[in-house]
Amino acid sequence: MSMLEVKVDGLALDVSTNSPVVILSLKEGNKVLPIWIGHAEAWAIAMELSGIGSKRPMTHDMLKTVISALSAKVEKVEITELKEQTFYARVMLKCDGQMHEIDARPSDSIALALKVKAPIFVEEALFEPGLPDSPTGLKRDSESLADRLKRINPEDFGKYSL
Repeated sequence: MSMLEVKVDGLALDVSTNSPVVILSLKEGNKVLPIWIGHAEAWAIAMELSGIGSKRPMTHDMLKTVISALSAKVEKVEITELKEQTFYARVMLKCDGQMHEIDARPSDSIALALKVKAPIFVEEALFEPGLPDSPTGLKRDSESLADRLKRINPEDFGKYSL
């Protein structure tokens, strides 16, 4: 298993499914990985990307506070696999010198990583084009993603602006 570091390139709305998509891209390279997420998680990621805090703690704020209160640290987040059109992730949490792997949804993991400024890694195989479990049959190379994103209505991006 080879993990590659990624960055969050932004959010989009897939108008064919009305689902938010978080776009991850290699820190070094030009491949991208779109992950379909929920609206609440998209909102949390959008807030972090734009540097805007909420008036009251959101779930990821609370989780950051709990982790800190336990003197633990999020070392990294890993997006590990795709099974039956569902991505899997884990949060690598260090507490009292021990590493703990916490199973989590990628969207929550990404929001938490942004909140605590932890690196995000993706299993290299997830960048291979034409994975059989790919949501809506989307190939994962940057060219086919670019074609898909061209069809997204620019007004749809406004749904996640703050």
